[in-house]
Amino acid sequence: MRTTIGLVFLLLFLSFTGFSQVSPKREFRASWVATVANIDWPSKPGLSAGRQQQEAIILLNKLQQLGMNAVIFQMRPTADAFYPSELEPWSRYLTGTPGEDPGYDPLQFWVQECHKRNMEFHAWFNPYRVALKYDEPLASNHIAFRHPEWVLKYGNSLYFDPGLPEARQFITDVVVDVVRRYDVDAIHFDDYFYPYPIIGEAFPDSTSFEKYHGNFSKAEIADWRRENVNKTIQQLSQSIKSVKPWVKFGISPFGVWRNIADDPRGSKTTAGNTNYDHLYADVILWLEKGWIDYMLPQLYWQIGHPAVDFLTLSNWWKDHAYDRAMYIGHGVYKSDPTSNIVEWRQASQLPNQIRITRKIKEIGGSAFYSAKHFSRDIIGFQDTLSNQLYAYPALVPPMPWIDNQAPANLRKVKKGWGKVLKWKPEKAEQELDKAVRYIVYRNKVGETFDADDPRFIYRITEDTRLELRKTPNKIAYEFRVSALDRLQNESPVSDPVIIKL
Repeated sequence: MRTTIGLVFLLLFLSFTGFSQVSPKREFRASWVATVANIDWPSKPGLSAGRQQQEAIILLNKLQQLGMNAVIFQMRPTADAFYPSELEPWSRYLTGTPGEDPGYDPLQFWVQECHKRNMEFHAWFNPYRVALKYDEPLASNHIAFRHPEWVLKYGNSLYFDPGLPEARQFITDVVVDVVRRYDVDAIHFDDYFYPYPIIGEAFPDSTSFEKYHGNFSKAEIADWRRENVNKTIQQLSQSIKSVKPWVKFGISPFGVWRNIADDPRGSKTTAGNTNYDHLYADVILWLEKGWIDYMLPQLYWQIGHPAVDFLTLSNWWKDHAYDRAMYIGHGVYKSDPTSNIVEWRQASQLPNQIRITRKIKEIGGSAFYSAKHFSRDIIGFQDTLSNQLYAYPALVPPMPWIDNQAPANLRKVKKGWGKVLKWKPEKAEQELDKAVRYIVYRNKVGETFDADDPRFIYRITEDTRLELRKTPNKIAYEFRVSALDRLQNESPVSDPVIIKL
């Protein structure tokens, strides 16, 4: 009863204080774009390249309008590719035919379009999934045909055997190929490691266990499986950073590591599945070891859920960040006026989840599953984002363990011909020292300026000049400019330039 009363007061407090909150200047705001089974994009296989690109632009414009600053794009759903690859065939979700060239490079298109909108591009891989259905059509050069000994059937699906070093190396090669060839900002894995267990069916990895069990006994097969996934994550972390040190590595696991009944370090939950015990993913270890840069647990449950409460889990995860970035995943898809769960029929559910996470300093932002749901009315959530919670732009939080050096001060910030502001960055030899974007701040002359207040951000741009819009009353403004590097470290703000518009 005490817990219920406390929850009621919390929700009332959030409802009354939420409207007066100024959004933070630093906050991760992302949406997943799922391509498996054409969940989000493209709307169906077989569309022309132009139609696919048109759908992508509409979707990205919507996310930009809502204030997002990152996109998590699924470009390898089932050991296939949304880009030209010598390792894996073209995805059938593009053309309807496995291995068929769509006539353009979707991955390159998405990277460019995201960066045009000042959004980070997080390349989302499913590492172990080979095919959703064991009998679905596959391209003749698919890895399931080239190396069937790497693949296991479990339920109706096909998976790489995580116990095979050759399979781990292949997964690493696929990821590194993308890191090397594309200007991605991050590599992203979701919750699919070992598959979710099927009642009455054991995962068929006895052959690889017999060959590679090392010092693990048969009774310790669960520990051996966890070690297999650990090896994959560590190997990927080292490989990514060796190619491009600035590319982030993030994981979006199932929302519960372990229940407290199974481990005193676990959360006060009673989840039916957990990362550690059922998916063999010791995600907390990866944070402790520094193998990953951000954790984004999928907390797709409502505030007050009796078994997996959103607030309880948010507080548990913030206590296990280990000085790495911690974001929260929200189940936008559950918000529905016809839901049989009363909390998901309430317009306040998702906004209050964001307000809760904003009050936890260890949590640096949110991601939403998934993009297509922003095309329907989510009980007013879009308006709440664009008009209140995400009304002002935000920078992605920096990652000082990768790089904490800001770009050099800008030179020659001045008024150009007409209503133009222009500037010059300092030249830099090292990639991490280069300015890649610029923040233009604006305030009225006489108004107190604060660089930490996002209300003063006028524009974020890749250009070194900006045409300014005239105002009907010819108001005098102060403009200041700063530089951002790849990790969104910000240089000192320039001296003001006064321009009457």
